[in-house]
Amino acid sequence: MGVASTRPRAPVAPRQWEIDRFVDSFTNASPNTILAYRRDLDAFADWVSRLGIEDPTQVQRLQLRRYLAFLASAGFARRSIARKASSLRRYFGWLLRTGAVEVDPSLGLSAPKADGRLPRVLTDSEVVRLLDDPPAAVEGDDPAVRLRDDAVLEVLYGSGLRVSELCGMRLEDLDLGRRVLRVWGKGSKQRQVPLSPPAAEALAAWIEQGRPALGSSDGPSDAIFFNRRGKQLTPRDVRRIIDHRSAAPTHPHALRHTFATHLLDGGADLRSVQELLGHSDLGTTQLYTHVSKERLRAVLGATHPRA
Repeated sequence: MGVASTRPRAPVAPRQWEIDRFVDSFTNASPNTILAYRRDLDAFADWVSRLGIEDPTQVQRLQLRRYLAFLASAGFARRSIARKASSLRRYFGWLLRTGAVEVDPSLGLSAPKADGRLPRVLTDSEVVRLLDDPPAAVEGDDPAVRLRDDAVLEVLYGSGLRVSELCGMRLEDLDLGRRVLRVWGKGSKQRQVPLSPPAAEALAAWIEQGRPALGSSDGPSDAIFFNRRGKQLTPRDVRRIIDHRSAAPTHPHALRHTFATHLLDGGADLRSVQELLGHSDLGTTQLYTHVSKERLRAVLGATHPRA
């Protein structure tokens, strides 16, 4: 008598998904290609069924984007995610042509741009170098510029702002007494973020002592940060600040990655991190859970005697 297999079976989509009809429409595809399409679509149908979606007419673009983000956070390779996205586009295109759906939610759907590499997270020594141990002042250095740079870096790391959000900060958006900042994110979406004590202290010093020295009569009167020309700070200016302070090449967005990863390492819940970062989709924030786990693995491998 044969032994029953203990290998888990792949999920199979219910009949209303019409996956059999879809793969039967291929006339010149190889058996392996057809099998790949079937597996990709069965897996997607199984995933969205957990959201209460039972047939393809209920699928919207948001679910497709979240599914691709889920695959990325689960560690799937970029090539695999791109293939699955292609399967979904071809499938929903077929449903539209056959009249099974009225709208194609996959139109323009693309795989995540990341190639599987995790966002760079600064080491503790790099954070210290940026925030607490900047290059020594030399003759001719402008004290106002140093105060500005301190405040810029403390806010980027302490509140996880996008560079564009930092450059757009206005005096009316800042409440130093409550240590709260109103931020205008993507799509003009507004959120409030707390300021760390070091960030609030650095901002107060900059506004009281440095900002009046760098501001100009023809510059924006309500902007918080100026460059050396008295104009509103730009993302390029921020890159120069970090290039000057950092011991290794560092992109400004790395401070935002580090902010999120350090929160998760410290036990913050994913929804809170999503709100602080201003992500509209939780799937985007989930990437940082993978980063955090990778950091913990690295610490274990480097420190545990049996690792």
